[in-house]
Amino acid sequence: MTVILAIPKETGEREQRVALTPDTVEKLCEEGLDIRIQSNAGKAANYLDENYRETGASIISDRSQLFSEADILISIQTPPKTDIEQMKAGSILICFLWALQNEETVTQLKEQEITALGMDAIPRISRAQNMDALSSMSSIAGYKAALIGANKLDRYLPMMMTAAGTIAPAKVLVLGAGVAGLQSIATAKRLGAVVEAFDIRPAVKEQVESLGATFVEVPDLDEESETEGGYAKELAEDEQERQRQVIHQHVKKSDIVITTALIPGKPAPLLITKEMVQDMHAGAVIVDLAAEQGGNCELTKPGETTVINDVNIVGPLNIPSMLAYHASQMYSKNMMALLKHLLREGEPTFDFEDEITLNTTITHQGEIISPMLKSE
Repeated sequence: MTVILAIPKETGEREQRVALTPDTVEKLCEEGLDIRIQSNAGKAANYLDENYRETGASIISDRSQLFSEADILISIQTPPKTDIEQMKAGSILICFLWALQNEETVTQLKEQEITALGMDAIPRISRAQNMDALSSMSSIAGYKAALIGANKLDRYLPMMMTAAGTIAPAKVLVLGAGVAGLQSIATAKRLGAVVEAFDIRPAVKEQVESLGATFVEVPDLDEESETEGGYAKELAEDEQERQRQVIHQHVKKSDIVITTALIPGKPAPLLITKEMVQDMHAGAVIVDLAAEQGGNCELTKPGETTVINDVNIVGPLNIPSMLAYHASQMYSKNMMALLKHLLREGEPTFDFEDEITLNTTITHQGEIISPMLKSE
């Protein structure tokens, strides 16, 4: 039996990406899959229906038909409840699920006996690097954050030698040196800024310095500051206070501050207080990449740019969608790698002895599979 793989048009606010691009669809069609794309699913990312038709995919205008007939349905965001209701028992949904924050959706998937895989749950191990959509999207967010900061700032980033004299380079501080933070550092450096970076994980110091930035250190932090998945752990209260004191000194002399700190399954940690903002100079910019999880800055308003004490505070949402063409391309390649891992002779196979399959699968045959949820 030929497996039907469907890609719907995204309906989320600010969402312009598409889950599979024509290049990937062509390869999957060659594998014998029946690929069905909702009409105009890729238009916002400049992937047109005609591009998909040329690969051998079918264009479907009826969204209900797409969901009800799919054996595997692939999207970026979790589809709305009403769409999931139309999926058949035993079908497979793969998307960003954020299972810890969406208990109601997980319950629905379990009750409908839908096998659900979370692209946000792929383990950060070497075997899964080519499937790691979170890292792909974080890289885009970090790049764009530096451009947003540069665009909002009322001064040059590089040092400029002019007839009117030498203009000093802008000072950029990046808080959090994960994938997004490292890309922010690299981009700000390419634009000519002087860059500092802070992270509670001492292990990233070498990476920060290799990009030409100065690593800001807080003395006497717990050395076990990193989870097995490579994320930062939540600090004890006394450590958080020492961290804020050090950050305060560097924030107030910065022209642009980019914050990227997240803790999986929890609100974003508070790194910049309103007192720190008060000490920043007029015209300074904060770009808060953690806005969707509440923000690293106390004064961030998600989805808005506000000016407080003459400081611009930007709380962007869904930054990867701002670069929808390449974001879709990267997500599509991550998805292709995951599908290759799951498919055996064109049929999905679930081996829960495998670390990638076990951690990525949230529900299967009416049961909760994810160790992340079982440990809650």
